[in-house]
Order: sequence, then C-alpha cells, then structure tokens
Amino acid sequence: MTRSILLAAPLDEAVSYLEDFEHTEEWDPGTVRCVRVDEGPLRPGATWHNTSRFRGRTTELSYRLEVREPARLVFVGTNATVTARDEMLFEPASAEETLLRYQASFRFKGLARLATPFLRNECERLADEVAERLPSALAEHSR
Repeated sequence: MTRSILLAAPLDEAVSYLEDFEHTEEWDPGTVRCVRVDEGPLRPGATWHNTSRFRGRTTELSYRLEVREPARLVFVGTNATVTARDEMLFEPASAEETLLRYQASFRFKGLARLATPFLRNECERLADEVAERLPSALAEHSR
C-alpha cells in the first residue's frame, strides 16, 4: 500500500520525527504501544518493540531501522507470522512542506499467508487512516 502525504514541515523536521518509531503511537491507529529497545543515536540497527492491534487481535513485532538516509527511511518489523516493511521517501514540496511517499507491505508466513487476499481491504483502510492522522500528529509534535 502506498500513500502520498503532504506534511506541513521542512524535510529535515519530517525525517527527524518519523525516524523515531516510538512516534507511531501518535499517528498509526493500529499501534497500541511502541518502545525503543536499544539506546544511543537513531541510526540503522536501532530497534523497537511494537504492540499493534489489527482486526481485534493484538500482536507483538520487533522493528529495526534498516535504512536512514537524508530523504529515506526503511523499517522492518518481524514476528512468527509476518514481516512488515515500512519505506518512507521524502521530497521537499516547498521550504515549509514535505511530500512523503509512504509504502507499507506485509509478507505473511506459514498458514497466515492464506489470509492475505482477505486482509487487503483492512490494510488499505488502515493506510488511509495513517495518511489522515500523520499530518496532524507531526504538527502537534512540532508545537
């Protein structure tokens, strides 16, 4: 699923906010809790423990920052049944705005793969909610 989202923040500020995956609690309606596991600067290899709720079920994922570039972030989350990949590409829209291209993908494992076609609509709905909430969460955080 891919969404293009206009953020009312300069590129550096948008990247800085989104590189800390703990902020998913603020903008991802599926995230119940997200806590940084390691310490130190945010760089590739940083890890988080994420608790999400999807279709009424709670699941735990271990997320890792795989790529941290000036205009690109990639996070990969895993557990026994799914690998989630979140890629964020940033482009300045103006001096005070950033266009975010957010792509989320899920690869289900084992028997969970059989449910993939049935989960598409729910995943699309969740992506729409992220696109709706993210701009206001970033604006609130920047105040």
